[in-house]
Amino acid sequence: MEEKKNDPEVKTEKVSIPDISPVDACIDHGRDILATQLGFVKDKNYDFAPEFRDMTTQLYLFGVMWKHAEELDNVENARETAFEALDTMFVRDNMKPKDAAKRVDFLKKMSKMEDGSNALAVAIGYGSRPDDHSLVEVFEHYTDDIQVSGAFWRLYDRSRKTMLYGGLFVAFVVIWFVTLFMPGNSTLAILAAGLISAALFVIPVFLVGLLIYHLKLKKAKQST
Repeated sequence: MEEKKNDPEVKTEKVSIPDISPVDACIDHGRDILATQLGFVKDKNYDFAPEFRDMTTQLYLFGVMWKHAEELDNVENARETAFEALDTMFVRDNMKPKDAAKRVDFLKKMSKMEDGSNALAVAIGYGSRPDDHSLVEVFEHYTDDIQVSGAFWRLYDRSRKTMLYGGLFVAFVVIWFVTLFMPGNSTLAILAAGLISAALFVIPVFLVGLLIYHLKLKKAKQST
């Protein structure tokens, strides 16, 4: 009786791992790049307005994702894939879907200049390389731009709060005074007095804030 010969070659089954979608690939790549870049930016201690800082960072991230999408297989429109990746990433970061869609629409508008060229942050993000300081390079272009500085944003925020709370307080005091010491006025007249007094407070505060803004802007332009 012949013995069965053992086959020295062991056959193993191949386990196929499904490829991730282009959107997920862009998100993973974008998060990795951004984590490194934000570390470089943090070391610089820039003082920019929050809205400008976030918009610029997101436009840069879009450029990074756009370039990566072009390097992937089965991507017909790399630019739209990058925007879709941004939308998905915003939602995963707990932004409401409607708000995420609005944000992406805003970024689409800001990603192009009037002449049709790409915005600076997009162009630098698109041409970035691993571990370079490209996001720092973007922000360096705006360090002397007083219109996007954190100081101006804080001035605007304080002025807005002063006008809001101050106007409400003045209106309340006037309505209380008219109601208590000038009885017989109609409700409409009392409300009108409150609104007029609030306007008399808000308008000067707004004009003073606007004057300060223009003076600082003029001074910054003269210094450059």
